[in-house]
Amino acid sequence: MRQFLQYLRTWAIISLLSVVLAWSFPAQAASKVNPQLEQQVLEILRQHPEVIIESVQAYQQQQQQTLNQARQTFLQDLQTNPQAVIASSPTIGGTASKTLLIEFSDYQCPYCAEAHTKLKELLAKHENEVTLVYKHFPLPIHPQAIPAAKAAWAANQQGKFWLYHDALFTNQKQLGEDLYLDIAKKLNLDLEKFNRDRLLADPAIQQDMQLGEQLGVPGTPFFVMNGKNYSGAVQLLEIESKLAEAA
Repeated sequence: MRQFLQYLRTWAIISLLSVVLAWSFPAQAASKVNPQLEQQVLEILRQHPEVIIESVQAYQQQQQQTLNQARQTFLQDLQTNPQAVIASSPTIGGTASKTLLIEFSDYQCPYCAEAHTKLKELLAKHENEVTLVYKHFPLPIHPQAIPAAKAAWAANQQGKFWLYHDALFTNQKQLGEDLYLDIAKKLNLDLEKFNRDRLLADPAIQQDMQLGEQLGVPGTPFFVMNGKNYSGAVQLLEIESKLAEAA
């Protein structure tokens, strides 16, 4: 009986996925779903609702295990080979500091703009104690996040990332093509190279985004510092207290 229920559970889930797909994409999938099968699946689920609960719980546990493993690997790499984690990402602060603060950020996120202000204060007070590493994590809800990230990446190819970065956050409400070119001109960037490099920025930005997804970054800003994760708007005193804990 137990084996039969396990078989039934597996069959029901597979069948349910077909039904859900049909509901989600009726034009494409409706013709592929047998109405009788649909009713049978629904009846099974009514009689055994624990099938869905158990399957969801098992899936969530599997996802959490994958996430924990990815974070553990990342933190081990951060301790044993920080340069591999930093890679080609822009850095600022102490070159030999023992505190590495990795930021996942979005140029159109208002909370990231708030964090940016606090981080500038932090670095001014603890310049030799902290190395800040910037990772791009543009959110799909922000239409200018990716174009701004591409512009910042292109500025980095000419050694002007942090100046460009500051200007983007300072003028966050004006994000757009006019602003990107205006900042480039004010920083005396080679505009032809700047425009070419913007077209080449996707792989680097996608690499940062994939890292963030592997770590389960829920939103921006998101920070990793000395083996701990912090998210949300950053208060200077909170960061400083965490630095004291890490010392």
